[in-house]
Amino acid sequence: MKKLGIAIVGCGGITLQNHLPGFALCHETSVVALCDNNPAILEQARQATGITVISTRYEEVIARDDVDAVVIATPNLFHPPIALAAIANGKHVMCEKPLAINLADARAMADAAEAAGVRHMTAFTYRFVPAMRYLAHLIAEGGLGKPYHYRSCRLQDWGTRNLGWRQINALAGSGELGDMLSHRIDFAHHLIGPMRRLVAQTKILVPEREGAPSDLEDWVAVMAEFKNGATGVLESSKLARGRNEGWRSRDYVELNGSEGTFEFTTGTWNELQYGKAGGPGLAPLAVPREFWVWPGSPRDPAIGDPLVAFRYDQAFEFIDAIRNERSCVPSFHDGVQAQAVMEAAKLSAAQGTWIELE
Repeated sequence: MKKLGIAIVGCGGITLQNHLPGFALCHETSVVALCDNNPAILEQARQATGITVISTRYEEVIARDDVDAVVIATPNLFHPPIALAAIANGKHVMCEKPLAINLADARAMADAAEAAGVRHMTAFTYRFVPAMRYLAHLIAEGGLGKPYHYRSCRLQDWGTRNLGWRQINALAGSGELGDMLSHRIDFAHHLIGPMRRLVAQTKILVPEREGAPSDLEDWVAVMAEFKNGATGVLESSKLARGRNEGWRSRDYVELNGSEGTFEFTTGTWNELQYGKAGGPGLAPLAVPREFWVWPGSPRDPAIGDPLVAFRYDQAFEFIDAIRNERSCVPSFHDGVQAQAVMEAAKLSAAQGTWIELE
């Protein structure tokens, strides 16, 4: 079996925390090249990994013969040009969310990948949480019944520190909407289905962070109606004081339907809360062991922090899809669907009105 070579473009925290440990678990795969336009960050990554092929120009690494696939973990503005260049070179692509800063670019990425016949993945990491996988399974089996309500709430305390490119509209395109709510939009699509219309509001509550202007929202809320008639309420904030940040902060999803209610919290990766219609209330529902890792993944769920380690299955899914010449889960198409909702939410917040989705 030919060894698959991976190039990673963008060497910040997400690469060191998620992508590199994930690919380290993938047999017959190796990260062969690193790229970042910041020489200091690139050198730090080189020292941390021992990878000797490095460049500040993505064009150099994606053109290499020993690179079969490219991971894009840069500011959002640069996702489309890097992805399109990689696709033009015949490389498979995994891209961090959101795919782009507008819907047209996201669609162009998906169309190009399909036309070239390469594998494509949107890094909606939380699809790989064991409890999320089991929840999707139960809903598909009819445990929810007719969907009535979907709600999600992501609350973190990022304080007023400088967020780098994430607080600059020209580089990120959106703040909390693309950064954190995009995952919860994908949750909604995965568990309930497409949205029909929505109304949204955003707030810039900290316009200056450590002396640098911030022109992107710290808080966002969306109220939606799904095509199947269910309602949706989604909220996300970087300014929920005392809530901590990262995977130990508040991240909650609840679904109500004709047959029952399910509650999912990322902090309890191996447990759901479930209540039947007319029952006494919600009670713990253990996630069976067969859902603890992605099918076929070599990861041992007993090793490492379970609130972090599930993310490594994302790399396995990407490699397995390449090996077996099948579609990745989730794909660029899932990223495009989320991007359409994000674009509608931005328009709704600007106009103060409901927006119909295509």
